Amino acid sequence: MKYASYIAHGQPYYGAVTDAGMIALSPDLPQWRTLHEVIAAGTFDRLAEVAKDKPVTHTTFTYDMVLPDARRILCVGVNFPDRNAEYKDGSETPKYMSLFPRFASGFTGHDQPLIRPPENHTLDYEGEVAVVIGKAGRRIAQADAYDHIAALTICNEGTIRDWVRHAKFNVTQGKNWDRSAAMGPWLVPFTDASQLDDARIVTRVNGEVRQDDTLDRMMHPIRRQIEYISTFMTLQPGDVIVTGTPTGAGARFDPPRYLAPGDLVEVEVNTIGTLRNTVADEVL
Repeated sequence: MKYASYIAHGQPYYGAVTDAGMIALSPDLPQWRTLHEVIAAGTFDRLAEVAKDKPVTHTTFTYDMVLPDARRILCVGVNFPDRNAEYKDGSETPKYMSLFPRFASGFTGHDQPLIRPPENHTLDYEGEVAVVIGKAGRRIAQADAYDHIAALTICNEGTIRDWVRHAKFNVTQGKNWDRSAAMGPWLVPFTDASQLDDARIVTRVNGEVRQDDTLDRMMHPIRRQIEYISTFMTLQPGDVIVTGTPTGAGARFDPPRYLAPGDLVEVEVNTIGTLRNTVADEVL
């Protein structure tokens, strides 16, 4: 079963996704207002029980960012071999991973537009898998890392490229423009290692394949990411790790191929689904 955050009749809900529409679950679980609160309470497994035999409640709705109140979103940068080579700096595979934070305000939902700001038009795409932590832990061993994952989702980690160059040692400015990225469409419960080990990311812009790679080629695999991050911070239920994008982002073409209003970006992960977004200019 898949679970999403959505808006219907002007009200926020979370529920189970079906081919016929949404089954609202939040009215049955008023003590947890959001999917993030469900996961933080350690009750994510209860959703399937609540959804069982319930009818569809909404056929008209708008997808929201799947975890709109996520407290901590940590992203892994330059995590595929070809991505490292794209920088053309002659560097070897880095011993440690690059990390940066993103905030929930920078994300929109499935089928919603990525917003290009008037200040800069270098909006770029990055298709990625995101893992949602379900069990707290500190100094988690790689062998135990998957036991701490509750769910998986997809991220288009939209970036304003010129703004990642505003300072010498960080990319935070270019990574946190309002609604410049997307996360969703839904959460898929993590039940089997093959959901990550056999996952493939394919990103298309207007139907053209721009990114295509498998997670097993990551320089810093997800087990290692959880081990490393949990060394310096206690991972908490509801934390999100965005795990890295393959080669093929628009900035790496010559000349660059940035997103423009009207473009359609699709990020497909075979074990999760497809996240789809258009592009629009910000309305001031």
